[in-house]
Amino acid sequence: MIYVNIDPVAFSIGSINVGWYGIMVALAVVTLVTWALTAVKKDPRLSYNIVINAALVGIPSGVIFSRLLHVIDHWSYYYHNPGQIVGGSGLSIWGAVLGAALGIWLYNLFAKHSFGHMADMLAPGIILAQAIGRVGCTILGDDTGLPTSLPWGFVYTSPNSPTNQAVGLTPTHPVVTYEIIYAIILFGILLLLWKKLKPDGSLFLVYLAFYSVWRIGSDFLREGTDFLFGLHQAQVIGVIVLVICIVLIAWKTRWVKKEDTQ
Repeated sequence: MIYVNIDPVAFSIGSINVGWYGIMVALAVVTLVTWALTAVKKDPRLSYNIVINAALVGIPSGVIFSRLLHVIDHWSYYYHNPGQIVGGSGLSIWGAVLGAALGIWLYNLFAKHSFGHMADMLAPGIILAQAIGRVGCTILGDDTGLPTSLPWGFVYTSPNSPTNQAVGLTPTHPVVTYEIIYAIILFGILLLLWKKLKPDGSLFLVYLAFYSVWRIGSDFLREGTDFLFGLHQAQVIGVIVLVICIVLIAWKTRWVKKEDTQ
């Protein structure tokens, strides 16, 4: 077994605790913004101002939706603890991705820029940022996997870890660590496909489709609350997103073939 004896609290400033989770999420955001600002140097269709403005809209909308989906998923707790809805801990990756995408789409709509082009540029950076953010989840142990007897099962020894509080010293599947590995592989795939797919938005759809497949499958190894039809919230969202992606990819493929024959 692999014992995780790292305290989720990295350091304290007075009465304020700074956790590894928050540090890694912040690093993930910085990584994504850095990726975008680096990629825009070689993109004549985008500029620094466009990317910065998109970030100023996308980051807060991502945070808001991330928190919203988390609260909905854990409504039985927040119903009895409404004071924790704002200011409490807990975020949803799906909320962050879809919320940020919605905000950036609205910005591009009003600014008359191509959302698909920008989304394609961001796609590899998004999954890389997710991998970094999941390092914080791994340290914290906020996504409890199902019990396992496999030799790489994680045992969280810190009493501050949600997994330790939930299952004690029971070895569990390191689901978010699996996701880090998957995200790195997907990052490589997106890099290989970057600027090779058309029309605009195709690479972003590939990212969403691959991540949807992962969440649908991996959540069967994760503790969670049934949201609909015995599936977790992330799985339900994954199914919906995957279906939409398949339809849009099929439509875009047909559109490209039609353009090529003209």
